[in-house]
Amino acid sequence: MHTQHNPIQDPQYSPTHIRATWNGTGSVEEASKAFGFSRAKGYDLVRQGKFPCRVLRIGRSTRVVTASLVRVLESGEPEYNGTPEAGCGHC
Repeated sequence: MHTQHNPIQDPQYSPTHIRATWNGTGSVEEASKAFGFSRAKGYDLVRQGKFPCRVLRIGRSTRVVTASLVRVLESGEPEYNGTPEAGCGHC
């Protein structure tokens, strides 16, 4: 049976721990774990412009803005980038 990751029960992904240990940006994979979904789902949401917090494209990598992640985890209100990733064919 597959168990869903619960960020509330995992202190590693609490806003307090993230604020204390992450730099200005984090990986999509780790941010996805904080929200309780898979890496694949996280990248899918990034491509759609619907990842719950702000993301940055830096060269070929995609990074999550830590301050935005913490705000979303604390408030429960998403901060979408609002546009799909460049090169997706919709832009």
